[in-house]
Amino acid sequence: MSMFGNKMPISALSLATVLLIAGATSVMAAASEADFKAAYAAAETANKEAGVLRDQWTTTQASLDAAKKAAASGDFDQAVVSAKEAEALAKASIFQATSEKDAWKALEIH
Repeated sequence: MSMFGNKMPISALSLATVLLIAGATSVMAAASEADFKAAYAAAETANKEAGVLRDQWTTTQASLDAAKKAAASGDFDQAVVSAKEAEALAKASIFQATSEKDAWKALEIH
């Protein structure tokens, strides 16, 4: 049995699903600077929320940095992909923080 009882496999599955969906999301048409700005703003908002929960992941910041770098070079398609990846990572960290907030109560003490 995992340390979080039966809830851990479901939480891990949910987290994997969120990341899979985010990774499967692709940009169909050429992205514009406006598309990048919207995707980046959404990612920053989610990352700030994760910060409030004190559960920001370093990989989120790396994806935000990659998005900025791609946008600076004019590759808005890659910039949008990186920004959406950052948003998915931030949302996954929020999910982790909220789902594990009270998980310690389910621990078995031997």
